[in-house]
Amino acid sequence: MVVSWMKCVGDVWCKLNAVNVDHSHFDGMEGVYMIWHGGSQPSVVYVGRGVVRDRIKAHRADQRIQRFANLDLYVTWARVDAARQKGVEAYLAGRWPPKVSDVHPNVPPIEANSPW
Repeated sequence: MVVSWMKCVGDVWCKLNAVNVDHSHFDGMEGVYMIWHGGSQPSVVYVGRGVVRDRIKAHRADQRIQRFANLDLYVTWARVDAARQKGVEAYLAGRWPPKVSDVHPNVPPIEANSPW
């Protein structure tokens, strides 16, 4: 499945703690998302799905994720219909195992293109 990973204005990766989730772009935005940190050894921190605005807000308050803030946290998301979100999340979490993980869906993975 080919998804369109989002970036911020200027075609740059969005910083998790700075992206304006109150912007109308996020109205009705549901899908999958990935959070990662920069630094000398960038790594995926979290993979998830759902209402993107709500999930980003929650992760800004999640100390499991914020402990990587000193390495710069980034986020990207892609619109995925509800019927495929769990499968895409399962694929992404399997392909890029996150440092912080809640239980990912036990469903057949749906392959999706990389954001990088």
